Amino acid sequence: MADTKQDREAAVLAKQISAFARSHGGSAQGQLAHIGRGTTRIALVGANGEWGNLVARSHEAARRAAEIAGIELQDDFDGELAAKVHTGPYEWTRMAGLQIGGPANPPAAR
Repeated sequence: MADTKQDREAAVLAKQISAFARSHGGSAQGQLAHIGRGTTRIALVGANGEWGNLVARSHEAARRAAEIAGIELQDDFDGELAAKVHTGPYEWTRMAGLQIGGPANPPAAR
């Protein structure tokens, strides 16, 4: 089988997913979501509740990366998966910072 850009991207993403899982409780679950222009977000939730995102250039590369890394993919980011997410003060101030007096976003680059 030919080594394509998609194969190489999937291999790199799989290493990142595996590293995330190792550093957040030894395992992770994920969910794939199209985010536009052909890209796919890989939302990851570690066994310890920490979470993170990766972006793949294609849905196929994202799915292959999850398969290589051996993580379980959920259909939706709700219910049981969402309940596992641990959010801290940083996330709460960033999610609603402008509305409730948290830190402002940095000025836009000109």
